[in-house]
Amino acid sequence: MIEVLQDMPAGVTGIRVSGRISGDDLRAFQPTMEQLGNAGEIRIVEVIAADYAGFGPGGLAADLKLGFGTLLQHHSAFKRVAVVSDKEWVKHTLHALAWMVPGELAIFGLDELDQAKHWAAQ
Repeated sequence: MIEVLQDMPAGVTGIRVSGRISGDDLRAFQPTMEQLGNAGEIRIVEVIAADYAGFGPGGLAADLKLGFGTLLQHHSAFKRVAVVSDKEWVKHTLHALAWMVPGELAIFGLDELDQAKHWAAQ
């Protein structure tokens, strides 16, 4: 499941992923990504919930299509991406792939959500 978080600072989009992410979940989220890309600056706080279990049917393909499409179209708009997770594999993966993320990237623990929001808004 992908949900947009409402309690974010101005100019920051909050996203929470949980459970298994399907292609349908990502297609339903696409209009939000399009709005985000058209906003000028992209500042994201992505919370990866403790029960996040990866991709379900069609999820990975839809994620790559949506993610790379947004990245290629709006590369220079990315300012800050804060990833909030206690999953060690997420942290290791992001450290390895950080060079691919435009703008600044920071990783926070689930107990540091307020700090992540503040950092993304700066």
